Amino acid sequence: MKYALITGGSRGIGRAVAIKLAGMGYHILLNYKSNHAEAETTKAAVEAAGVTCELLPFDVANKDHVDEVLGGWVEAHKEAKIEVLVNNAGIREDSLFIWMTDEQWKGVISTSLDSFFYVTKHVINGMLTAKFGRVINVVSLSGQKGLPGQTNYSAAKAGLIGATKALAQEVARRNITVNAVAPGFIKTDMTSDLKESELVNMIPMRRFGQPEEVAEAVAFFASPASSYITGEVLSINGGLYS
Repeated sequence: MKYALITGGSRGIGRAVAIKLAGMGYHILLNYKSNHAEAETTKAAVEAAGVTCELLPFDVANKDHVDEVLGGWVEAHKEAKIEVLVNNAGIREDSLFIWMTDEQWKGVISTSLDSFFYVTKHVINGMLTAKFGRVINVVSLSGQKGLPGQTNYSAAKAGLIGATKALAQEVARRNITVNAVAPGFIKTDMTSDLKESELVNMIPMRRFGQPEEVAEAVAFFASPASSYITGEVLSINGGLYS
């Protein structure tokens, strides 16, 4: 059985990615923090594709929690192959820098960046042993160009871009690729508080993207079609680059 692990998979981009990878034949390990009802909805959609979906509730920013739940699963399933890891979990806590609290800074950095380290550490060894793997990190337009009010989020996602490029070089000889997708404004719960009617004027395509459009890019990086691409960041932003 080949598995794909998606963090932050209960809703939005994570849900769309889980459903897409299920359609490619992957059994899904679905991580989420607390929204069990939404995770169950995603689980049902994944299983409709004819594969299994196992829910792994843990806080990706809590090392002990990651070690206990994900580390425990890996230890208990030594014959299983997690071929695809999608580091999707992230939160926004927007504020102008001068008013940003320690909690807003640390929470966003840890959920997007520390989680990459904690989660990937448990998965990469199996990929190295199998001499195959696909690590796909969900970053952001904010991490590429910076956005006002998002110093914390921009820093976290820019850091993840750097980590993507560095790790890609370390594991390439073992047929493991490490890439990132950088969504712009995507219509999800995370962007529901934004003024879409105003922001679309900044976007050449004049609309927000859909989670399924991001999932298509993730699927490309998970597929054999991208086997000679690593350390790359693919933007999905409707033309909004500067």
